[in-house]
Amino acid sequence: MVIRATVPKLNLDNVFEQKSEIAKAVEDELEQALSTCGFEIVQTLIVDIEPNEHVKRAMNEINAAARLRVAANEKAEAEKIIQIKRAEGEAEAKYLSGLGIARQRQAIVDGLRDSVLGFSGNVPGTSSKDVMDMVLITQYFDTIKEIGASNKSSAVFVPHGPGAVRDIAQQIRYGMLQASLSN
Repeated sequence: MVIRATVPKLNLDNVFEQKSEIAKAVEDELEQALSTCGFEIVQTLIVDIEPNEHVKRAMNEINAAARLRVAANEKAEAEKIIQIKRAEGEAEAKYLSGLGIARQRQAIVDGLRDSVLGFSGNVPGTSSKDVMDMVLITQYFDTIKEIGASNKSSAVFVPHGPGAVRDIAQQIRYGMLQASLSN
């Protein structure tokens, strides 16, 4: 009678946790009823709690669902960390690539400047503009040659002719001057 009065008041999970309290309640109740007959209750033990099979199955499903939810959260957190680290790595790679390109362009500008100054100083009657035009046209033809020699290149349409070369030289010169000014 005591068990039927005590257990329904508890959540099923609490029944398993509070076996000793239930045993104490049974002991107290039996002590009162049997002490008048000369019996003394030393201890009561609740050895096992056996819920209905449907209840056990439901409890197992609840536990399994909770563990799956925790596992899914952990997996999602791990994937999030991987994506963050990958993005950080890509950002660092792009930053370093940008630094490398900037240094490469600075080296080109420095080399061109030294070439122009050296050539115009050694060849009388030439201005730095003449030397720069010659360097740029040589650079232009080298680029066209590289594009044509590449197996992976597809069709490239470049205006070609004396006027076009002059226009391209002006564009390259302007770009170089802008790069020089920005550094």
